[in-house]
Amino acid sequence: MLTSGTKAHRTCATSLAALLLLSYIFAVVAARAVEEDTGVGPPPVLAPGQTPPLPKSGSLAEPRLSTQVGFPTALTNYVISPSTLRPARVALGQKLFFEPRLSGDGAVACATCHDPARAFTDGRPVSVGIHGRVGQRNAPTVLNALYNKTQFWDGRVNTLEQQAALPITNPFEMGSVSIGDAVSRIAGDKDYQTQFMQAFGRDVNEQDMLSAIGAYERTLASFDSPFDLFIAGDANSISDSAKRGWELFNGKARCHLCHALTDNQPDTTLFMDNDFHNIGIGILRHHVDHLAQQAERELAQGRLEAIDTASITSEMSVLGRFLVTRKQSDIASFKTPGLRNVLVTGPYFHDGSMQTLWDVMDHYNKGDGITNPWLDKDMQPLALTEPEIDDVVAFLASLTSPQYKAIGDQEYARQLALSKVSRPQRDTARAFGPKPKQPEPPPF
Repeated sequence: MLTSGTKAHRTCATSLAALLLLSYIFAVVAARAVEEDTGVGPPPVLAPGQTPPLPKSGSLAEPRLSTQVGFPTALTNYVISPSTLRPARVALGQKLFFEPRLSGDGAVACATCHDPARAFTDGRPVSVGIHGRVGQRNAPTVLNALYNKTQFWDGRVNTLEQQAALPITNPFEMGSVSIGDAVSRIAGDKDYQTQFMQAFGRDVNEQDMLSAIGAYERTLASFDSPFDLFIAGDANSISDSAKRGWELFNGKARCHLCHALTDNQPDTTLFMDNDFHNIGIGILRHHVDHLAQQAERELAQGRLEAIDTASITSEMSVLGRFLVTRKQSDIASFKTPGLRNVLVTGPYFHDGSMQTLWDVMDHYNKGDGITNPWLDKDMQPLALTEPEIDDVVAFLASLTSPQYKAIGDQEYARQLALSKVSRPQRDTARAFGPKPKQPEPPPF
C-alpha cells in the first residue's frame, strides 16, 4: 500500500520509466531480426538417441512490443525491475537462449524445447534432450512466463533465473555437469567476453549468464490477439461463436474456476490462478500412492536438484506438486497454465497426452478422473453440447497473437478435421450424468 503522496509520485515515475525502457529495448533489439519465420509442421521424427534439431533465432524470437493491445502495463511494471532490462543484457540473454555450448554434448539449447516458431514450445508430447533422452513432461511456453509466480509444472522454483539454471544440469535436458561447466565452454569466446562486459561490467560468470537469460525471457510478453481487440471495443474482431465461447468459459463450462484469478470475476489478461490442481490427467496409469511413499523415502524434502531430476527422468513425475510440498492434497496437482496462444502450443497438459483442444474439452466435459481420490473438487460433468464445445474452442483460438495467426489458422483446421474422426476422450453419457462419489485417499 502507498503511504504518502511522495511515495505514490515516486512509484508512478518508476512505472513510467520502466514502460519507456521496455519500449526502447523492444525497438532496439527487434531491429536485429535476421530471418522471417513463416510456419511450422509437425516436429521431425527422431531416431532413438537422436537430438532434435536446434531452432534458429529469427523474427519470432525478438522481444515483443509494449504497445500491444491488451499489454498489462501496470502488472508488467510490478513484476519487472527496470534495471534487469538493459538492452545489452537482453541481447546477451537472447544469444545465450540459442547457445548449444551450454549443454553437455554441444547440441541442445534452451530453444530446443522452446522454439520461437512454435510459440516457444517444441510441439512434442514430452521433450527430448541430450543424446535423445525422452523426458516425462511437456515443454510449457516461455511466452508470458514473466507473469508466473512459480515456474515449471510443479512450481519448484519462483524465478526465471532459477528456471534457466535447472535444465542446464538436468541429465535428460541439457546435461552439463554443473552451471560452472557450462559457463567454462563459453568463457573463452571473445564475443561473449565483450557482451558480458557491456551488459554487466564483469567477465563471463554463472550469475550474470542466468540473469541475462531471465532478462530476455521477461521481454516475451504476448498479447494483441483478436480477443484483446474485442475487449478493447472492437465487436467484430472475434466470431459470434467465440463470443458465445467466452460466455461459456465464465459460466457453464466452469473454465474460469482455474483460469482466472478469482472464481467470480472474468480474467481478460493471463487466464490462470497461480495455483495447482489435480484434474485427473495420467493418474490412473500409475500407482500414485506407492510412488508418493517412494518419493518420501528417496527424495530429501527441499533438495531442488533431486526434485528436478525426478520430475523429468522418472515415473515420480506424475506426483506433480507433491514432490515440492509433500502434502497429500498436492498429489498429482500441476500448475494452471495461461491460455494465450494455446491453439499453437499443443499437445496439451503436463504430459502432452491430449492432441487437440476438442480432446481437452471432452476431458473436462465428462469430469474425468472420477476414481482419483485426489481429484480437484471443481472437476465434475459439464453437460456441454457439441456446439458449445465448438464455441469454447473458438474462444480459445481467439487468444492467438498475430505473430502466430497463419500457424494458428493451419492448426485450427488440422485439429478440427481430426476432431471429426477421432474423439478418444468423448463420453457423452458421463458428460450428461451426475457427478460420481469420489473415493477416499488411501492411508499413507
